[in-house]
Amino acid sequence: MAILFCICFFHGGVGRGEPLQTDLIRVALQKGSDAVSLDGTGVLALADDGEPLRLNLPLQVKRVRDGLAVNGRTVRKLVASAPAFLLINGKGYRGTIEITPSDKGLLVVNELPLDEYLVGLINCEISSQWPMEAVKAQAVIARSYAVYQRQARKNAPYHLESSVLDQVYEGCDIEDSRAARGVQETAGEVLSYDGGVIQAFYHSNCGGHTEASENVWGFPLPYLRGVDCAYCETAPSLKWEQTLPLRRIESQLKNSGFQVAGLKDIRLGRRNASGRLVDLTLVTATGRQTIPATRFRMAVGSTIIKSTNFEVRIAGENALFSGAGYGHGVGLCQWGAKQRASDGFDYREILSYYYPGTRLARISGD
Repeated sequence: MAILFCICFFHGGVGRGEPLQTDLIRVALQKGSDAVSLDGTGVLALADDGEPLRLNLPLQVKRVRDGLAVNGRTVRKLVASAPAFLLINGKGYRGTIEITPSDKGLLVVNELPLDEYLVGLINCEISSQWPMEAVKAQAVIARSYAVYQRQARKNAPYHLESSVLDQVYEGCDIEDSRAARGVQETAGEVLSYDGGVIQAFYHSNCGGHTEASENVWGFPLPYLRGVDCAYCETAPSLKWEQTLPLRRIESQLKNSGFQVAGLKDIRLGRRNASGRLVDLTLVTATGRQTIPATRFRMAVGSTIIKSTNFEVRIAGENALFSGAGYGHGVGLCQWGAKQRASDGFDYREILSYYYPGTRLARISGD
């Protein structure tokens, strides 16, 4: 799907420009909380009728039957801003904070300029102390991913989650000058394919080969085909092991909707060209069930089963997993990008390697 922005393609060197300060992004910080704390210096807060609220800070905003409880009154929405930043549950956020009631509690959304969001994101996703070309590559793909999602969710209350469901973002507390430099030196730059901003998926480390998008989400994208990557060998999570009780695995599978009773064995099935498992078979007291390896990983926990490139053996009541890589494996390998930057590649070369066929472009406006 093409993103409806004015895109200018680069030929040769990359020009520099100022960040797009009117280019706003909306990020969900909290979903379903019963209450949140709001604090800051010089806070201005408006209710749903546009009336300024007198605040006794720090403020506890609570979900009540008819909306939000704020300083003894009930409102349908609270929008707050401050000259520097606001504190939400003790963490700093730039821009504005919008709090509304939802079916399961509070929805807290941070709206701010896209590049300010990116400066806060860098140290959540990688370290700004990595080589600058790796930092710049991260800035471009995070911007590309955000722009794509903003268009895809243009009619939704927010564009992005602040977790691994989209991109990890924890506000402005861990901003630094190197993160800001990486964002500023790539201001407005995105990756494009066939005239549209790409879905710039990325992950921690691939374990030797990145993954094709259809092997994870079922749809092929020409710029996410999977490439050899011998650059992430220094990643701390390249090799991993995990021992889990079979009863725990069974419980987590049931919580994810699988009908599993009396799990006895896990037998590995087919592997794809990247070496990752396509499926596996659960042997239970009532029979056998073959399920996709990607769904198994998400059910048991993506931080526990770190990739679908694993082996498993059963020892008594436990399953012993050993694997390589961390993440879904699609798109840029962050640890691979770090090594390529250390080897002297610039961010353009890094991006073209992990997203073949893409072009570096600049968004010139909404």
